[in-house]
Amino acid sequence: MEYLKRIDETKDEMIKTLQELVSIKSVEDKPAPDAPFGKGVAEALDYMLQKAEAEGFDAENIDNYGGHIEFGGYTLDEEGQIVGTSEEVMGIIGHLDVVPEGTDWEYDPFGGIIADGKIYGRGTVDNKGPVVAAFYAMKALKDSGYVPEKKVRLILGLDEETNWKGMKHYLSKVKAPDFGFTPDAEYPAIHGEKGIMVFQLAKKIGKTTGKGIELRSLKGGNAPNMVADYARAVIRADKMEAYEKVKELAAEYRNTSCTEENQAAYGAKINCKGIGKSLEIVAQGVSAHGATPENGVNAISVLMDFLRKIDIINDDVNEFVEFYNQHIGFELDGKSMGCGFSDEPSGKLVFNVGQVELEGEAVMLTVNIRYPVTLNDDKVYEAMMPVINKYNMGIIKIKSQEPIYMPADDPMIETLMDIYREHTGDREKRPIVIGGGTYARAAKNIVAFGSIFPEDPDPSHKKNEFIEIDKLVLNAKIFADAIYRLTH
Repeated sequence: MEYLKRIDETKDEMIKTLQELVSIKSVEDKPAPDAPFGKGVAEALDYMLQKAEAEGFDAENIDNYGGHIEFGGYTLDEEGQIVGTSEEVMGIIGHLDVVPEGTDWEYDPFGGIIADGKIYGRGTVDNKGPVVAAFYAMKALKDSGYVPEKKVRLILGLDEETNWKGMKHYLSKVKAPDFGFTPDAEYPAIHGEKGIMVFQLAKKIGKTTGKGIELRSLKGGNAPNMVADYARAVIRADKMEAYEKVKELAAEYRNTSCTEENQAAYGAKINCKGIGKSLEIVAQGVSAHGATPENGVNAISVLMDFLRKIDIINDDVNEFVEFYNQHIGFELDGKSMGCGFSDEPSGKLVFNVGQVELEGEAVMLTVNIRYPVTLNDDKVYEAMMPVINKYNMGIIKIKSQEPIYMPADDPMIETLMDIYREHTGDREKRPIVIGGGTYARAAKNIVAFGSIFPEDPDPSHKKNEFIEIDKLVLNAKIFADAIYRLTH
């Protein structure tokens, strides 16, 4: 079809647009005038809206809390004259904010560097790349003369990685789309998403008295929905010999635990160095999305596993270390916390520790759980309470998103599956349920569709995040066909 050829013709332009968008560090930051999620996020929104207006699309900024790009919604007669309009909206919901970059990148995380047929940078997959692909899908359709009978609206969210306040504000001012998809997950079509809960476990830490090794600080992780790739502890001892013993333990740990034989910690690193009169212990893991922690190695778990080998003199600290290792450790399904649930449509619960911090008289552990679609968060909390109470911890509920589920034989799911099969030749895959939380939850009749292909790794939230240029173009073609088929 003509619009698919146009996508090939705009390949270089698409690449340049993504590079420019990636160069904008749109990690949520402190509010500023006309920038409720920080200047970087506001700049990314302005960039896309200006790009859209330059291409002849209607573009709207909703109080800097979100925006959209749209065209169509007209019925034409045989001569191409408008004879009717439609208020029905097919939405494509993406987001321009990104998670923090983390550490140890081989490429500038905001450089949009091209190497080996890939574009590297934070957001190339999650979610700037798919947004750009959707935009050029719309452009190809419009430039080829296609006028959809339903409005096609690319909605730009600004705080998807955090609290969704922007989308809530946007939808309070703009009618929600009637149906559509969000290109913020994987292929093939996704007909369900697990429930999501984010909470903190807090334990009071009494004052340390006596002589020995004292834990002065503990901190790790960048965000609840990321597998922590870095964790740091600082200890203080009254004798230098204690530091030498800890260094020996670290060397032994590196040689035994951080090896291929121990898959839980394989790929991790643990090192010690003196800082003044204290000793710093650093664990480095492998970052991954919190919905798929099996793809990473949690540096917090590595550090906590190591700390249990040290004779710390504070009983509260020791109790916390014991709790972590006995009830969390390297487990990813919550079984030892009492919440190891599963169901037939969506499989096992996913338990990810995203952050830890010892501050003042308390240690805080931030946890992100993805639970099966047939459950609710009350049941999960209830199941964990015996363990939480045993260790005299408090619980602070931060975020809750109910699961969503659509039958696999729903007409829209079947249409998207047909499009996926036509472009990939993959006749084996079936609609899936995921642990990720996407903007499919923002409105009714929205499903996740793309952008990662089944055979490809998921670099979301990881260092050296990338998108293959050929896959960027293929996504644009799939999205174009989806727009055409769903609005024709």
